Amino acid sequence: MSKSLTKRSEDYSKWYNELVVKADLAENSGVRGCMVIKPYGYAIWEKMQAELDRKFKETGHENAYFPLFVPKSMFEAEEKNAEGFAKECAIVTHYRLKNDPDKPGKLMVDPNAKLEEELIVRPTSEAIIWSTYKGWVQSYRDLPLLINQWANVVRWEMRTRLFLRTAEFLWQEGHTAHATREEAVEESEKMMNVYADFAQDFMAIPVVKGIKTETERFAGAEETYCIEALMQDGKALQAGTSHFLGQNFAKAFDVKFANTEGKQEYVWGTSWGVSTRLMGALVMTHSDDQGLVLPPNLAPIQVVVVPIYKTEEQLDLIASEVAVLTAALRKLNVTVKFDNRTTQKPGFKFAEWELKGVPIRVAVGPKDLENGTFEVARRDTLTKEVVSKNGIEVYISDLLIQIQKDLFDKALDYKNSHITEVNSFEEFTEVLNTKGGFVSAHWDGTAATEEKIKDLTKATIRCIPLDRVLEAGDCVLTGESSVGRVLFAKAY
Repeated sequence: MSKSLTKRSEDYSKWYNELVVKADLAENSGVRGCMVIKPYGYAIWEKMQAELDRKFKETGHENAYFPLFVPKSMFEAEEKNAEGFAKECAIVTHYRLKNDPDKPGKLMVDPNAKLEEELIVRPTSEAIIWSTYKGWVQSYRDLPLLINQWANVVRWEMRTRLFLRTAEFLWQEGHTAHATREEAVEESEKMMNVYADFAQDFMAIPVVKGIKTETERFAGAEETYCIEALMQDGKALQAGTSHFLGQNFAKAFDVKFANTEGKQEYVWGTSWGVSTRLMGALVMTHSDDQGLVLPPNLAPIQVVVVPIYKTEEQLDLIASEVAVLTAALRKLNVTVKFDNRTTQKPGFKFAEWELKGVPIRVAVGPKDLENGTFEVARRDTLTKEVVSKNGIEVYISDLLIQIQKDLFDKALDYKNSHITEVNSFEEFTEVLNTKGGFVSAHWDGTAATEEKIKDLTKATIRCIPLDRVLEAGDCVLTGESSVGRVLFAKAY
């Protein structure tokens, strides 16, 4: 299994593509550019979804659902947003098929069934949601409006890669309306922090919090807050965004409210989202040449128990012992699978669960029964030790916490060692091409310089870090004055 995986050092992209398929996370579908998320992959997404949903509700948000289709006139009401997504839109033009008279058994678009107005398959839902909010908001008493939806969106992509970039993907999108600018900005920052906490506490992925440049900002937003993660190949990945929309969408869709003095004002808006792209981040941050490495907080199976036996009688005795262990672990909210398949040998099972990234593997055979022990193996370090069965459930529960911490610490060390300050364009290109990671450099603040650097190096400004130190300097490309460093990187 893992032996047939391409090594990361040989071809990181190929390794990723192979691993996603071989570990049963997802596969390409019969629809070009779209994927099938398989049960094991979807189980990870469900755990992500459950935790994020809990965090959203803790912060006062409610779930709703809005239509998949957006009338073209509605979509183009906010011009910047429409222009930003125009080239990625899928459009419905007809509402019916009919039998093709020239090709028996085949269908054709009925030319008489043309829609009066084209429908856009949502690439994002601001338009349909803000047009709805117009009927929901009349006075300050109706605010804040804190809504989230779990949905799918379509963004037409020519070059796709499972989880990282597909024509259709799953996500959540929060859309909120507020009485004041300050409340909306606070909401945008709060949700960025929710994403950061989730990435670090559950995905074991350290992130940089920052804001996007005007060029990289969400179309129609006044400010885009983001979390940026660093993959093992030195490329960055945008792991979540939260947008302060100002009053742009409120004005486009005439969403007003009567304030406490009875005067009409436009509301202030935000939107924020993460997607199944996080699955790609999870795979690329922790996994190795043997397969997936999953942080315990998101692993569908945290512990797998593999019996080693020769006779049915031995299997029965092992099964009795495992039943006790399983019950004890489940009381501690640990998910366990007893792999008692008789169709596969232990070696095959070891390799399979290693490939699938199960954090802890427990092996038990006749000698273990005699000695009152279990063999416990860690997926992240590939180390194992023999542990007494007395109190083993607590040992395993504690070990899962340790693995979660160790994965984060390892990723944090990598991120910290791959943020490199440079002061010349020669240094900039050398670090980018040899070391990779985030390049911390001065920038003159102009879109022209940003675009020139992108053209020359394929690196973009990932973010202006929120914790950056304001310091006078010279732009790494133009030599013009700069007020602080920004983070550049090649990115997914």
